[in-house]
Amino acid sequence: MLRYLTAGESHGKAVVAIMEGFPAGLKVDIARINKELKRRQSGFGRGRRMRIENDRAEITSGLKKNITLGSPITLFIKNKDASIEKLHKVFAARPGHADLAGLLKYGFTDIREVLERASARSTAATVALGALCKELLREFGITVTSRVLSVGGESSGRQMTEKIKEAISRKDTVGGVFEVVAKKVPVGLGSYVQADRRLDSRLAASVISIPGIKSFEIGLGLGYSVSFGSEVHDAIYFNKGNGYSRKSNNAGGIEGGVSNGQEIVLRACMKPIATLMNPLDSVNIRSKKSAKAAIERSDVCVVESAGVVAESACALVLADAFLEKFGSDSLADIRKAYVNYKDRIAHA
Repeated sequence: MLRYLTAGESHGKAVVAIMEGFPAGLKVDIARINKELKRRQSGFGRGRRMRIENDRAEITSGLKKNITLGSPITLFIKNKDASIEKLHKVFAARPGHADLAGLLKYGFTDIREVLERASARSTAATVALGALCKELLREFGITVTSRVLSVGGESSGRQMTEKIKEAISRKDTVGGVFEVVAKKVPVGLGSYVQADRRLDSRLAASVISIPGIKSFEIGLGLGYSVSFGSEVHDAIYFNKGNGYSRKSNNAGGIEGGVSNGQEIVLRACMKPIATLMNPLDSVNIRSKKSAKAAIERSDVCVVESAGVVAESACALVLADAFLEKFGSDSLADIRKAYVNYKDRIAHA
């Protein structure tokens, strides 16, 4: 079972992640991990921070000659803007952010002490961990990708760009919807026997935990609510050459909490960023008088980046479920178990 923790503040010295349970014997391509970190920083609508940071992961434990040892892996991403001790205090909470709830929860007197960790800067660690998991999944032909479906209700590339430009001109922000697709996922990952082992619930938790994500669906999703069962369930067919098959994938690759061998398809909505350059009404936490919400350096639209983070979050879940199914100590042993399982399924 994979276990991991992340640490670090937005303007602290670094963002750090530690993963335990990763198998021995996998050759890791550091360049591919850094490429994923670069993708997280890309996309029209990102802010000035992305021009300051050039995220690169340093792996400080768990590898020898870039091959995993089976021991905990530590990923270290240095912050160039490590100014946490010098930054001004913040007293007017931003609606839509963790500012006020976090302040009241922990008893702080400076919102800065909330926003430094609540910042989406922490997703750099998620992407680094997910990129590592993609290295493992790639060994078995499994890929995880994402694409933007809409921004501000617009779905064509030109219209989405214009919507972001409009938000910039209004000193506003805009959200949207992205889709993640996992291909070549074998049948049998996850389980229906307990709620916390269901693959769909694990994927949902991983994606909804990304800062700013407010809705999630798998396959047809809300489309099920306006259809008859005969119209939406994926009929099953069989022939000796190809085994079981479907002509549709409304289930999004998961039935009863278990992967069914089809592509896993999920979508999520990223809300507009909470920091507005033309801020909403708020309250000064010291004087309790009306004030405009704080303005922090921020983005205008991060839907594309959120999709990249969601890829990594899903890769973490899929890698965990894969190791749960096929073992987790040695890559060579996992390969043997996988081949034997595929052979059995082929003759089922």
